[in-house]
Amino acid sequence: MTLLRISLAALWTLSVVGCTTPNAFTVATTQKLVQYERNKSDLETKAFTLASGEQMTYLEGGNLAGEPLLLIHGFGGNKDNFTRIADKLEDYHLIIPDLLGFGNSSKPSEADYRADAQAKRLHELLQAKGMASAIHVGGNSMGGAISVAYAAMYPNSVKSLWLLDSGGFWPADMQREFKASDLDNSPLLIDSTEEYFAMYKTVMYKPPYVPKTVQAVFAQQSIANRALNTKILKQIVADNVETRAKVVAKYNIPTLIVWGEEDKIIKPETAKVMSKLMPQAQVIMMSEVGHVPMVEAVKESADDYKAFRAGLKAK
Repeated sequence: MTLLRISLAALWTLSVVGCTTPNAFTVATTQKLVQYERNKSDLETKAFTLASGEQMTYLEGGNLAGEPLLLIHGFGGNKDNFTRIADKLEDYHLIIPDLLGFGNSSKPSEADYRADAQAKRLHELLQAKGMASAIHVGGNSMGGAISVAYAAMYPNSVKSLWLLDSGGFWPADMQREFKASDLDNSPLLIDSTEEYFAMYKTVMYKPPYVPKTVQAVFAQQSIANRALNTKILKQIVADNVETRAKVVAKYNIPTLIVWGEEDKIIKPETAKVMSKLMPQAQVIMMSEVGHVPMVEAVKESADDYKAFRAGLKAK
């Protein structure tokens, strides 16, 4: 209760500060708010050093005796994209990493950021934790493409897939403006705080309230990583995982495809393309939801996933 009062007071203070130029106070308070959300979901921050020497930061929590669930964020996101829904997924042993290039993980400028390379890094983490032999995997946007790649690379180890507005499926008629030839001008690449504000509204149909002072702090990392993010975006939009999806279908891996009907980043019709490639998949379309269902519709997304998992046990 004390933590809740402190966090609510901090949120109210930031909402009335009004200044969108980050300072020591707004940065420190934002960090406390983020940590509060992690604490509320009983998530602990940890780090793992890959064989390459790079560090991968991740959150771990939930039911440590339960089946492991790996959750993978999208482009421009980080591990905290799943922090709020983690509170509703308490039955599972949650592993929520910052992918290489994002969040608090290492950001090598010349690394391979395509789906297979990221999947191999995640497998290395899971092997070190003794979880690689039986894992459920979920991912949003770019994280969905990585999830599909992971399942195709390790099909006998993946027990199910949860794909939320997945990237990696790029037939020509499914492309949106951000996939135009001039990716340097993508709205997903941030040069200013104002552009971050605009992107926040574009990505979500009904975004949860976050004071602009907090958003301004979040914007700083996007601005600082603009050059690297440009390289990563160019890699991932050229990386089609449709052939890997056929492997998922071949091994009949249970799959839940979720899509926000108001997605302005990747067309919702992409779910049909995916279901043709993976006919074993269940598809849920969410009304009045944009590109990140696990942030916009926390309870509904969690309930749908838990029902999906319960269905697996019933078979």
